[in-house]
Amino acid sequence: MMVYHSPFNHESLIDALGRRLDVDGSQHPSQSARKRKRLDSDPILPDRLPNSSFIQREADSLAPQTYLRQLWRTPLSPTSDSDSDTDSESDDTRSHARRRSSYSTESTSPSASPSRIQSAQKALPNNWKEPQPFEVFRAVERKDIPYLMEIRDRAFHLLVDKNGDTTPLVHALRIGSHRDVAIVLIGAFSRYINNLDDSDLQKPRTKTILKNIRYNLKIAIDYDLAISKGDLIASLMQIYVMSEGDKWIHAQTSGNVKLALRAGTTGQPVKTAETAVRKFATKELGKAELIASLEDYISNATADLILMAAWSQALESINAEPIPVSYFARDDRVYKAFVERVQRNENAIARSLSRRLKWQIRVLRSSLEGRSITYRVILHPQMSAFATNNLSRERSKYWLKSLIKEPEYKHLHSACKWCPAG
Repeated sequence: MMVYHSPFNHESLIDALGRRLDVDGSQHPSQSARKRKRLDSDPILPDRLPNSSFIQREADSLAPQTYLRQLWRTPLSPTSDSDSDTDSESDDTRSHARRRSSYSTESTSPSASPSRIQSAQKALPNNWKEPQPFEVFRAVERKDIPYLMEIRDRAFHLLVDKNGDTTPLVHALRIGSHRDVAIVLIGAFSRYINNLDDSDLQKPRTKTILKNIRYNLKIAIDYDLAISKGDLIASLMQIYVMSEGDKWIHAQTSGNVKLALRAGTTGQPVKTAETAVRKFATKELGKAELIASLEDYISNATADLILMAAWSQALESINAEPIPVSYFARDDRVYKAFVERVQRNENAIARSLSRRLKWQIRVLRSSLEGRSITYRVILHPQMSAFATNNLSRERSKYWLKSLIKEPEYKHLHSACKWCPAG
Protein backbone atom coordinates (compact mmCIF):
# COMPACT_ATOMS: atom_id res chain seq x y z
CA MET A 1 0.00 0.00 0.00
CA MET A 2 1.38 3.37 -1.05
CA VAL A 3 1.20 6.39 1.29
CA TYR A 4 0.59 9.77 -0.36
CA HIS A 5 2.48 12.68 1.17
CA SER A 6 0.98 16.16 0.74
CA PRO A 7 3.46 18.72 -0.58
CA PHE A 8 2.05 21.24 1.96
CA ASN A 9 2.99 20.49 5.56
CA HIS A 10 0.83 22.62 7.89
CA GLU A 11 1.64 20.75 11.07
CA SER A 12 3.59 23.57 12.68
CA LEU A 13 0.88 26.10 11.87
CA ILE A 14 -1.84 23.88 13.31
CA ASP A 15 0.15 23.28 16.50
CA ALA A 16 0.72 27.01 16.98
CA LEU A 17 -2.96 27.75 16.38
CA GLY A 18 -3.95 25.07 18.85
CA ARG A 19 -1.67 26.45 21.55
CA ARG A 20 -3.17 29.91 21.13
CA LEU A 21 -6.74 28.56 21.32
CA ASP A 22 -6.10 26.21 24.24
CA VAL A 23 -4.72 28.82 26.62
CA ASP A 24 -5.54 28.11 30.23
CA GLY A 25 -8.59 30.10 31.31
CA SER A 26 -6.90 31.19 34.53
CA GLN A 27 -4.20 33.04 32.60
CA HIS A 28 -5.12 36.37 31.02
CA PRO A 29 -4.02 36.58 27.38
CA SER A 30 -2.45 39.96 27.90
CA GLN A 31 -0.11 38.50 30.53
CA SER A 32 1.48 36.21 27.97
CA ALA A 33 2.14 39.06 25.54
CA ARG A 34 5.66 40.39 25.26
CA LYS A 35 6.22 43.62 27.16
CA ARG A 36 7.49 46.60 25.24
CA LYS A 37 10.83 48.07 26.16
CA ARG A 38 10.48 50.94 28.55
CA LEU A 39 11.62 54.26 27.20
CA ASP A 40 14.35 56.06 29.06
CA SER A 41 13.30 59.34 30.64
CA ASP A 42 14.79 62.44 29.06
CA PRO A 43 13.49 65.47 30.98
CA ILE A 44 13.65 68.90 29.36
CA LEU A 45 13.76 71.96 31.58
CA PRO A 46 11.62 74.86 30.29
CA ASP A 47 12.61 78.52 30.53
CA ARG A 48 12.65 79.98 34.00
CA LEU A 49 9.26 81.26 35.10
CA PRO A 50 8.92 84.66 36.76
CA ASN A 51 9.47 84.59 40.48
CA SER A 52 6.58 84.81 42.90
CA SER A 53 7.22 88.45 43.80
CA PHE A 54 6.92 89.50 40.15
CA ILE A 55 3.70 87.47 39.72
CA GLN A 56 2.29 89.02 42.88
CA ARG A 57 3.08 92.54 41.68
CA GLU A 58 1.45 91.81 38.33
CA ALA A 59 -1.62 90.42 40.07
CA ASP A 60 -1.90 93.44 42.37
CA SER A 61 -1.64 95.73 39.37
CA LEU A 62 -3.97 93.89 36.98
CA ALA A 63 -6.72 92.86 39.42
CA PRO A 64 -8.18 96.37 39.94
CA GLN A 65 -7.88 97.08 36.24
CA THR A 66 -9.85 93.93 35.41
CA TYR A 67 -12.50 94.87 37.96
CA LEU A 68 -12.83 98.37 36.52
CA ARG A 69 -13.03 96.94 33.01
CA GLN A 70 -15.92 94.75 34.11
CA LEU A 71 -17.68 97.78 35.57
CA TRP A 72 -17.15 99.76 32.37
CA ARG A 73 -18.67 96.91 30.35
CA THR A 74 -21.84 97.13 32.45
CA PRO A 75 -23.12 100.65 31.67
CA LEU A 76 -26.00 102.20 33.58
CA SER A 77 -27.68 103.24 30.33
CA PRO A 78 -28.14 101.26 27.12
CA THR A 79 -24.86 100.58 25.37
CA SER A 80 -24.04 103.09 22.68
CA ASP A 81 -21.39 103.25 20.03
CA SER A 82 -19.37 105.66 22.12
CA ASP A 83 -19.34 103.22 25.02
CA SER A 84 -17.99 100.43 22.82
CA ASP A 85 -15.33 102.76 21.43
CA THR A 86 -14.27 103.71 24.94
CA ASP A 87 -14.04 100.07 25.96
CA SER A 88 -11.91 99.14 22.96
CA GLU A 89 -9.56 102.08 23.53
CA SER A 90 -9.19 101.28 27.23
CA ASP A 91 -8.49 97.62 26.44
CA ASP A 92 -5.78 98.60 23.96
CA THR A 93 -4.21 100.97 26.47
CA ARG A 94 -4.15 98.39 29.25
CA SER A 95 -2.79 95.65 26.99
CA HIS A 96 -0.04 98.07 25.94
CA ALA A 97 0.78 98.70 29.59
CA ARG A 98 1.06 94.98 30.27
CA ARG A 99 3.37 94.52 27.32
CA ARG A 100 5.62 97.26 28.66
CA SER A 101 6.20 95.31 31.87
CA SER A 102 7.35 92.15 30.06
CA TYR A 103 10.82 90.76 29.65
CA SER A 104 11.57 92.66 26.47
CA THR A 105 14.33 95.25 26.64
CA GLU A 106 13.97 96.47 23.07
CA SER A 107 13.70 100.16 22.29
CA THR A 108 10.34 101.72 21.52
CA SER A 109 9.68 103.92 18.53
CA PRO A 110 11.20 107.41 18.49
CA SER A 111 7.74 108.97 18.86
CA ALA A 112 7.25 107.35 22.29
CA SER A 113 8.97 110.08 24.26
CA PRO A 114 9.14 109.97 28.09
CA SER A 115 6.53 112.72 28.34
CA ARG A 116 4.06 110.73 26.24
CA ILE A 117 4.77 107.55 28.18
CA GLN A 118 4.22 109.31 31.50
CA SER A 119 0.96 110.87 30.29
CA ALA A 120 -0.27 107.46 29.16
CA GLN A 121 0.62 105.95 32.52
CA LYS A 122 -1.26 108.66 34.42
CA ALA A 123 -4.39 107.88 32.42
CA LEU A 124 -4.39 104.29 33.72
CA PRO A 125 -5.79 103.18 37.07
CA ASN A 126 -2.60 102.14 38.78
CA ASN A 127 -1.80 101.30 42.38
CA TRP A 128 1.87 100.53 41.68
CA LYS A 129 4.05 101.77 44.51
CA GLU A 130 7.45 103.21 43.72
CA PRO A 131 10.11 100.94 45.21
CA GLN A 132 12.70 102.06 47.71
CA PRO A 133 16.36 102.31 46.65
CA PHE A 134 17.27 99.17 48.60
CA GLU A 135 14.67 97.23 46.60
CA VAL A 136 16.34 98.31 43.36
CA PHE A 137 19.75 97.17 44.62
CA ARG A 138 18.23 93.90 45.79
CA ALA A 139 16.79 93.34 42.31
CA VAL A 140 20.27 93.90 40.87
CA GLU A 141 21.76 91.36 43.28
CA ARG A 142 19.07 88.79 42.45
CA LYS A 143 19.27 89.50 38.70
CA ASP A 144 15.56 90.23 38.70
CA ILE A 145 15.48 91.55 35.14
CA PRO A 146 11.65 91.74 34.86
CA TYR A 147 11.46 93.93 37.96
CA LEU A 148 14.26 96.17 36.66
CA MET A 149 12.42 96.56 33.37
CA GLU A 150 9.28 97.46 35.26
CA ILE A 151 11.23 100.14 37.13
CA ARG A 152 12.60 101.33 33.80
CA ASP A 153 9.07 101.88 32.50
CA ARG A 154 7.55 103.36 35.65
CA ALA A 155 10.33 105.06 37.64
CA PHE A 156 13.38 105.35 35.43
CA HIS A 157 15.14 107.83 37.70
CA LEU A 158 15.67 105.08 40.29
CA LEU A 159 18.03 103.32 37.88
CA VAL A 160 20.36 106.33 37.63
CA ASP A 161 20.05 108.14 40.97
CA LYS A 162 22.89 107.88 43.46
CA ASN A 163 22.19 106.29 46.83
CA GLY A 164 25.10 107.11 49.06
CA ASP A 165 28.21 106.69 46.93
CA THR A 166 26.83 104.15 44.46
CA THR A 167 24.18 103.58 41.80
CA PRO A 168 22.51 100.39 40.55
CA LEU A 169 24.95 100.22 37.62
CA VAL A 170 27.99 100.71 39.85
CA HIS A 171 26.61 98.09 42.23
CA ALA A 172 26.23 95.62 39.36
CA LEU A 173 29.75 96.33 38.13
CA ARG A 174 31.24 95.76 41.57
CA ILE A 175 29.70 92.29 41.60
CA GLY A 176 31.90 90.45 39.14
CA SER A 177 29.24 87.96 38.06
CA HIS A 178 26.62 90.64 37.33
CA ARG A 179 28.07 92.21 34.20
CA ASP A 180 25.03 91.02 32.24
CA VAL A 181 22.82 93.10 34.54
CA ALA A 182 25.11 96.07 33.90
CA ILE A 183 24.64 95.63 30.15
CA VAL A 184 20.86 95.54 30.63
CA LEU A 185 20.99 98.80 32.60
CA ILE A 186 23.13 100.47 29.95
CA GLY A 187 20.61 99.35 27.34
CA ALA A 188 17.87 101.00 29.41
CA PHE A 189 19.89 104.24 29.43
CA SER A 190 20.26 104.11 25.65
CA ARG A 191 16.54 103.46 25.26
CA TYR A 192 15.72 106.50 27.39
CA ILE A 193 18.06 108.71 25.36
CA ASN A 194 16.70 107.54 22.00
CA ASN A 195 13.13 108.39 23.05
CA LEU A 196 13.85 111.99 24.05
CA ASP A 197 12.64 114.89 21.94
CA ASP A 198 13.33 118.62 22.04
CA SER A 199 10.49 119.35 24.46
CA ASP A 200 11.86 116.84 26.97
CA LEU A 201 15.35 118.34 26.79
CA GLN A 202 14.11 121.63 28.21
CA LYS A 203 12.78 120.07 31.41
CA PRO A 204 15.00 120.39 34.51
CA ARG A 205 14.15 116.85 35.59
CA THR A 206 15.34 115.48 32.24
CA LYS A 207 18.62 117.39 32.52
CA THR A 208 19.18 115.94 36.00
CA ILE A 209 18.55 112.41 34.72
CA LEU A 210 20.94 112.95 31.81
CA LYS A 211 23.60 114.19 34.20
CA ASN A 212 23.20 111.06 36.30
CA ILE A 213 23.31 108.86 33.19
CA ARG A 214 26.55 110.54 32.18
CA TYR A 215 28.04 109.73 35.58
CA ASN A 216 26.94 106.10 35.27
CA LEU A 217 28.47 105.71 31.83
CA LYS A 218 31.75 107.22 32.96
CA ILE A 219 31.88 104.50 35.59
CA ALA A 220 31.09 101.92 32.90
CA ILE A 221 34.04 103.08 30.84
CA ASP A 222 36.31 102.86 33.87
CA TYR A 223 35.27 99.23 34.23
CA ASP A 224 36.28 98.60 30.61
CA LEU A 225 32.76 97.91 29.43
CA ALA A 226 33.41 100.24 26.54
CA ILE A 227 36.01 97.85 25.12
CA SER A 228 33.71 94.82 25.12
CA LYS A 229 30.53 96.70 24.19
CA GLY A 230 31.12 98.46 20.91
CA ASP A 231 28.13 100.79 20.90
CA LEU A 232 28.67 102.09 24.42
CA ILE A 233 30.95 104.89 23.26
CA ALA A 234 28.36 106.12 20.78
CA SER A 235 25.71 106.05 23.52
CA LEU A 236 28.02 107.94 25.84
CA MET A 237 28.68 110.64 23.26
CA GLN A 238 24.98 110.89 22.48
CA ILE A 239 24.27 111.50 26.16
CA TYR A 240 27.03 114.09 26.36
CA VAL A 241 25.68 115.92 23.35
CA MET A 242 22.10 115.89 24.61
CA SER A 243 22.89 116.75 28.22
CA GLU A 244 25.43 119.50 27.69
CA GLY A 245 26.00 119.71 23.98
CA ASP A 246 22.70 121.10 22.66
CA LYS A 247 24.12 124.61 22.97
CA TRP A 248 27.26 123.37 21.28
CA ILE A 249 25.24 122.02 18.33
CA HIS A 250 23.44 125.35 17.93
CA ALA A 251 26.75 127.18 18.13
CA GLN A 252 28.29 125.03 15.40
CA THR A 253 25.34 124.81 13.00
CA SER A 254 24.41 128.47 13.40
CA GLY A 255 27.96 129.75 13.66
CA ASN A 256 31.25 128.13 12.70
CA VAL A 257 30.12 125.47 10.22
CA LYS A 258 27.52 127.71 8.60
CA LEU A 259 30.10 130.46 8.13
CA ALA A 260 32.51 127.90 6.68
CA LEU A 261 29.88 126.76 4.16
CA ARG A 262 29.19 130.34 3.20
CA ALA A 263 32.89 131.09 2.73
CA GLY A 264 33.34 128.27 0.22
CA THR A 265 36.96 127.39 -0.54
CA THR A 266 38.55 129.28 2.33
CA GLY A 267 35.98 128.16 4.89
CA GLN A 268 36.83 124.45 4.78
CA PRO A 269 33.44 123.33 6.22
CA VAL A 270 34.20 119.61 6.45
CA LYS A 271 37.46 120.18 8.26
CA THR A 272 35.80 122.75 10.52
CA ALA A 273 32.95 120.38 11.44
CA GLU A 274 35.21 117.37 11.99
CA THR A 275 37.64 119.37 14.12
CA ALA A 276 34.78 120.62 16.28
CA VAL A 277 33.35 117.13 16.81
CA ARG A 278 36.73 115.58 17.55
CA LYS A 279 37.62 118.35 19.99
CA PHE A 280 34.33 117.93 21.82
CA ALA A 281 34.75 114.14 22.01
CA THR A 282 38.32 114.39 23.27
CA LYS A 283 37.36 116.93 25.90
CA GLU A 284 34.46 114.90 27.26
CA LEU A 285 35.98 111.42 27.16
CA GLY A 286 39.54 112.31 28.05
CA LYS A 287 40.84 108.83 27.15
CA ALA A 288 42.92 108.70 24.00
CA GLU A 289 42.66 104.91 23.68
CA LEU A 290 38.90 105.17 23.28
CA ILE A 291 38.95 107.71 20.48
CA ALA A 292 39.71 105.05 17.86
CA SER A 293 36.30 103.47 18.43
CA LEU A 294 34.68 106.87 17.94
CA GLU A 295 35.65 107.27 14.29
CA ASP A 296 32.27 106.20 12.92
CA TYR A 297 30.43 108.42 15.36
CA ILE A 298 32.70 111.39 14.60
CA SER A 299 32.21 110.93 10.86
CA ASN A 300 28.43 110.73 11.20
CA ALA A 301 28.38 113.73 13.53
CA THR A 302 30.54 115.69 11.08
CA ALA A 303 28.13 115.04 8.21
CA ASP A 304 25.15 115.88 10.43
CA LEU A 305 26.75 119.20 11.37
CA ILE A 306 27.18 120.04 7.68
CA LEU A 307 23.57 119.10 6.89
CA MET A 308 22.19 121.07 9.82
CA ALA A 309 24.42 124.05 9.05
CA ALA A 310 23.31 124.09 5.41
CA TRP A 311 19.67 124.02 6.45
CA SER A 312 20.28 126.67 9.11
CA GLN A 313 21.71 128.90 6.40
CA ALA A 314 18.64 128.21 4.26
CA LEU A 315 16.34 129.28 7.11
CA GLU A 316 17.76 132.79 6.83
CA SER A 317 15.97 133.18 3.49
CA ILE A 318 12.92 130.90 3.75
CA ASN A 319 10.28 130.23 6.38
CA ALA A 320 10.58 126.52 7.20
CA GLU A 321 10.85 124.09 10.09
CA PRO A 322 14.33 123.62 11.61
CA ILE A 323 15.92 120.21 12.07
CA PRO A 324 15.49 119.09 15.71
CA VAL A 325 18.67 119.00 17.75
CA SER A 326 17.64 115.62 19.17
CA TYR A 327 18.20 114.05 15.72
CA PHE A 328 21.92 114.79 15.84
CA ALA A 329 24.21 111.80 15.15
CA ARG A 330 21.41 109.22 15.38
CA ASP A 331 21.68 106.96 12.36
CA ASP A 332 20.34 108.88 9.36
CA ARG A 333 17.62 110.92 11.08
CA VAL A 334 19.23 114.26 10.22
CA TYR A 335 19.56 113.27 6.56
CA LYS A 336 15.93 112.12 6.36
CA ALA A 337 14.73 115.32 8.03
CA PHE A 338 16.93 117.33 5.66
CA VAL A 339 15.50 115.64 2.55
CA GLU A 340 11.94 115.94 3.83
CA ARG A 341 12.29 119.69 4.41
CA VAL A 342 13.98 120.24 1.06
CA GLN A 343 11.14 118.46 -0.74
CA ARG A 344 8.53 120.38 1.22
CA ASN A 345 10.08 123.77 0.39
CA GLU A 346 11.32 123.21 -3.17
CA ASN A 347 9.63 126.32 -4.57
CA ALA A 348 10.90 128.60 -1.82
CA ILE A 349 14.43 127.17 -2.14
CA ALA A 350 14.49 127.72 -5.90
CA ARG A 351 13.19 131.26 -5.50
CA SER A 352 15.08 132.57 -2.47
CA LEU A 353 18.40 130.76 -1.91
CA SER A 354 21.72 131.67 -3.45
CA ARG A 355 23.17 129.70 -6.33
CA ARG A 356 25.95 128.21 -4.20
CA LEU A 357 23.65 127.12 -1.35
CA LYS A 358 21.15 125.53 -3.74
CA TRP A 359 23.99 123.64 -5.36
CA GLN A 360 25.41 122.53 -2.00
CA ILE A 361 21.98 121.28 -0.89
CA ARG A 362 21.58 119.38 -4.17
CA VAL A 363 24.99 117.73 -3.80
CA LEU A 364 24.39 116.83 -0.14
CA ARG A 365 21.05 115.27 -0.98
CA SER A 366 22.23 113.22 -3.95
CA SER A 367 25.58 112.09 -2.55
CA LEU A 368 24.25 110.75 0.75
CA GLU A 369 21.15 109.08 -0.68
CA GLY A 370 20.65 105.36 -0.11
CA ARG A 371 23.88 104.81 1.78
CA SER A 372 24.54 101.59 3.70
CA ILE A 373 28.06 102.60 4.73
CA THR A 374 29.22 105.10 7.29
CA TYR A 375 29.88 108.72 6.53
CA ARG A 376 33.54 108.03 7.21
CA VAL A 377 33.85 106.43 3.76
CA ILE A 378 32.41 109.56 2.19
CA LEU A 379 34.17 112.15 4.30
CA HIS A 380 37.65 110.59 4.11
CA PRO A 381 38.77 109.71 0.57
CA GLN A 382 41.71 107.69 1.82
CA MET A 383 39.21 105.17 3.28
CA SER A 384 36.82 105.03 0.32
CA ALA A 385 38.54 101.92 -1.07
CA PHE A 386 36.63 99.97 1.59
CA ALA A 387 33.28 101.02 0.09
CA THR A 388 31.29 98.06 -1.15
CA ASN A 389 28.18 100.07 -1.99
CA ASN A 390 27.30 101.99 -5.14
CA LEU A 391 29.32 104.90 -3.74
CA SER A 392 32.58 104.55 -5.65
CA ARG A 393 35.94 106.10 -4.85
CA GLU A 394 35.59 108.59 -7.68
CA ARG A 395 32.14 109.62 -6.52
CA SER A 396 33.39 110.14 -2.97
CA LYS A 397 36.22 112.34 -4.22
CA TYR A 398 33.84 114.26 -6.44
CA TRP A 399 31.52 114.90 -3.52
CA LEU A 400 34.37 116.20 -1.39
CA LYS A 401 35.71 118.43 -4.13
CA SER A 402 32.37 119.66 -5.37
CA LEU A 403 31.02 120.46 -1.91
CA ILE A 404 33.91 121.99 -0.04
CA LYS A 405 36.64 122.90 -2.59
CA GLU A 406 39.20 122.84 0.22
CA PRO A 407 42.98 123.23 -0.40
CA GLU A 408 43.88 119.81 1.04
CA TYR A 409 41.87 118.18 -1.75
CA LYS A 410 43.61 119.96 -4.64
CA HIS A 411 44.55 116.60 -6.13
CA LEU A 412 40.83 116.01 -6.72
CA HIS A 413 40.23 119.16 -8.76
CA SER A 414 40.28 117.24 -12.02
CA ALA A 415 37.22 115.28 -10.93
CA CYS A 416 35.06 118.40 -10.79
CA LYS A 417 33.48 119.48 -14.07
CA TRP A 418 31.80 122.61 -12.78
CA CYS A 419 31.87 124.58 -9.54
CA PRO A 420 29.46 127.46 -8.96
CA ALA A 421 31.05 130.69 -7.95
CA GLY A 422 28.30 131.93 -5.72
